[in-house]
Amino acid sequence: MEQFLQQLINGISLGSIYALIALGYTMVYGVIKLINFAHGDVYMLGAYIGYFCITNLNLGFFPSLLISMLVCALLGATIEKIAYKPLRNASRIAVLITAIGVSLFLEYGTMFFVKPDPRSYPPLTGFMAKTFRVGNLLITSQQILIIIITVVLMIALQLIVKRTRIGKAMRAVSLDGDAAQLMGISVDRTISFTFILGSALAGAAGILVGIYYNSINPLMGTMPGLKAFVAAVFGGIGIIPGAMIGGYFIGLVEVMVSGYGNSMYRDAVVFAILIIILIVKPSGLLGKETREKV
Repeated sequence: MEQFLQQLINGISLGSIYALIALGYTMVYGVIKLINFAHGDVYMLGAYIGYFCITNLNLGFFPSLLISMLVCALLGATIEKIAYKPLRNASRIAVLITAIGVSLFLEYGTMFFVKPDPRSYPPLTGFMAKTFRVGNLLITSQQILIIIITVVLMIALQLIVKRTRIGKAMRAVSLDGDAAQLMGISVDRTISFTFILGSALAGAAGILVGIYYNSINPLMGTMPGLKAFVAAVFGGIGIIPGAMIGGYFIGLVEVMVSGYGNSMYRDAVVFAILIIILIVKPSGLLGKETREKV
């Protein structure tokens, strides 16, 4: 039982990171029906920006977190303006290929500037270096921090989407972009804001991974990005609560497979879940079946 509770804590920590990344996927898809495969690499850049702020600028964790989110938000807006906006009316396959191209550009562009060698985050001090024991359970301060920051960001996201003017615009464009434009909503501005919001969350996830696993590299966004995509599909891509549920579910599954089975199979199990979802309920856990005119 104690081992199960320990794995549960580890799974919630990992799932928090997947959930933050999955939110970016699901928001962009919900608004413009685009699977932004470059999103995982924005998360990778968030880890490197946090590393630079902590090691070169000697900033603390929270200032580094805010700077990472801000820079990634600007990067997301730039990617949308340069790569995706000119293809707004292009075929889906053209946009998908462009997303893959942007992903490879970010990965190997980063590799050119920072070299492919893994880098280690500096050792944490003070509260962030503590480990708490509850019975035989070990809970690190990093795990507590990851869970708290994720919950705060998710609540903030829900408030933005449900209570603000731009959030209402996002929901309107998601339902019918043409009708929203006729009602005076700037579709381009709304789409740009969606990329900004999703990229900021990915930047936060990047620096959280840096302090949790203590190792980053230019290709670190590929597999977590794909798993976050699986999480978004599991919950119902385009549905924000679904992305949260999917992120925690995938994190728990991965940790349980590693703890009770073989860590070599954890990725296979995650993608097997994706296949099962697409066969049994393609719309996801919270998604609804919709008919599409052809």
